[in-house]
Amino acid sequence: MTTAYSRNAGVSLEALLAAKENRAARQADWLGRYQQPVISLTLVTPGAIKDSIRYRNTMGVALQACDQLLWRHRWRVLDRQVLWLPTGAEALWCVAHPGVEIKACCVEMEQTHPLGRLWDVDVFSPRDGQIGRHSLDISTRRCLICDEPAHGCARSRRHPVEEVVARVEKLIDDWFARD
Repeated sequence: MTTAYSRNAGVSLEALLAAKENRAARQADWLGRYQQPVISLTLVTPGAIKDSIRYRNTMGVALQACDQLLWRHRWRVLDRQVLWLPTGAEALWCVAHPGVEIKACCVEMEQTHPLGRLWDVDVFSPRDGQIGRHSLDISTRRCLICDEPAHGCARSRRHPVEEVVARVEKLIDDWFARD
């Protein structure tokens, strides 16, 4: 007798685009409802697989780091939501504090935590929209493989996806094996 089982074969481009659209709608809803900055957290997950135990554990570390950042600064959190989706985990926080300062602290967290390079923390302001690194005079992220701007490498597909996935998995595995 043969037993059939479902294997995570990855998600389609259509599913990823729908998830991005749904996330943008939630962000807009929160900005309108609360009239305060919104933090949006996702993971850098190259390749077709967006949900795995490795990525869930990484998101757990990211959630803890963000919660600790907000608690350490004593910034008032108006709402928090975490979604564990096949297209990848997503989290939102609405925080009663100036968005530019929130973004600066989030960038520092991304740059200093050993897993921070795998976190994509966006901050949106109800008045100004997305607050980017450029508005803070902070350089763009660097590629995981080479030292070029990450956006250019991703857009041109300069590196084989298997190589990028292997680098991401090594960063994660090294973090969890550190003890």
